[in-house]
Amino acid sequence: MNSKNDNNIAGVNPGLEEPQLNILLTTDEDDHRPVYLSGNFNQWHTQDKSFEMEKIGNGLYHFKFAEDFIYPEEMLYKFTKGDWSEVEIDKYGNRTENRSCRQTKGVRREHVDKWRKNWLPFKPSFLPQIQLISEGFEMPQLKKHRRIWALLPHDYDTSSESYPVMYLQDAQNLFNENAKYGNWEIDKKLAVMSEYKIGKIIIIAIEHAEQDRIKEYNVGRTVLGAGEGKKYIRFVTDTLKPYVDSKFRTKPDREFTGIGGSSMGGLVSIFSGLMYPEVYGKLMIFSPSLWVVPKMDFSNVDFEEPGDTKIYLYAGGDESKTMIQHVKKFKKEMILKEFVADKMKIQLSINMEGKHNETYWSDEFPKAIEWLFFNTKDN
Repeated sequence: MNSKNDNNIAGVNPGLEEPQLNILLTTDEDDHRPVYLSGNFNQWHTQDKSFEMEKIGNGLYHFKFAEDFIYPEEMLYKFTKGDWSEVEIDKYGNRTENRSCRQTKGVRREHVDKWRKNWLPFKPSFLPQIQLISEGFEMPQLKKHRRIWALLPHDYDTSSESYPVMYLQDAQNLFNENAKYGNWEIDKKLAVMSEYKIGKIIIIAIEHAEQDRIKEYNVGRTVLGAGEGKKYIRFVTDTLKPYVDSKFRTKPDREFTGIGGSSMGGLVSIFSGLMYPEVYGKLMIFSPSLWVVPKMDFSNVDFEEPGDTKIYLYAGGDESKTMIQHVKKFKKEMILKEFVADKMKIQLSINMEGKHNETYWSDEFPKAIEWLFFNTKDN
């Protein structure tokens, strides 16, 4: 520690009179992002406001456990800056092991050399297995064929586990290094998550229809004209999902099944959840083209029987003049409906610097996956 930090610590004097445990953290790399404790005491939630550390100096953070905190016999934890893309790593860029503590009072001093940034580095051994399901999977509802991939957990072949499933639109832009506008790098993001023992999920990536993409993702008659979205949604739900559940070790129930996408892919995913709430319990909606449907009707949707639905809704402040306005209105209208009460959780994430492109959706993807499938805490 430098002398400045020593002076700050001396001024705080945590733990000298209180019986609770205090943690003092120093870090060599510091910025404006808050630091959180994530551990076996909060289901490894990475952005738990109850465990946000207080910044008391440059590169210096303090946390005091509550008087009624129930200490595990062995407390395991890590420091993060909000998710696994920004977790602590060692000075060489390697993953660190969980920290361990059996103290229940006094002061514990910790140090972080570096923070992971932009989900790098990742280890190739944790990359998902990418399997081409078909070069031309039949879509009887649309009388078309389509390329579809499955991204399986890296240890799928040596495991007997069953996994939740997320169906994603626009496969061309999800993990293709040669994609014209960049890609989400979901393979790399899943590798990092898997290294931290979260994010074991099957991703089904469905290619869009190229020049007919908008028509295929357009549901009903909208400002874009008549679309084929309902037929597409029936294909994913009635044809593709049963095939996936028969071929792979999936958890087929709605609480383990999600659908998502960005832009028009986000819009068709919203309608998938509205048309089939008994099938999709998780919706991952990035920068949805809500302007296409100025008046969305929720009146015929029945969420009473299936159970809770979780929606991760993201928008960027630098996408369009109306993007944030539209997503906030969508959220407000959803939660005002009677069927939503106590049945739906909506996580609204806004990046005021976010643009309408793959780079920002890439950054949001693992945060959404973690919240939708692996965060058991109420939000």
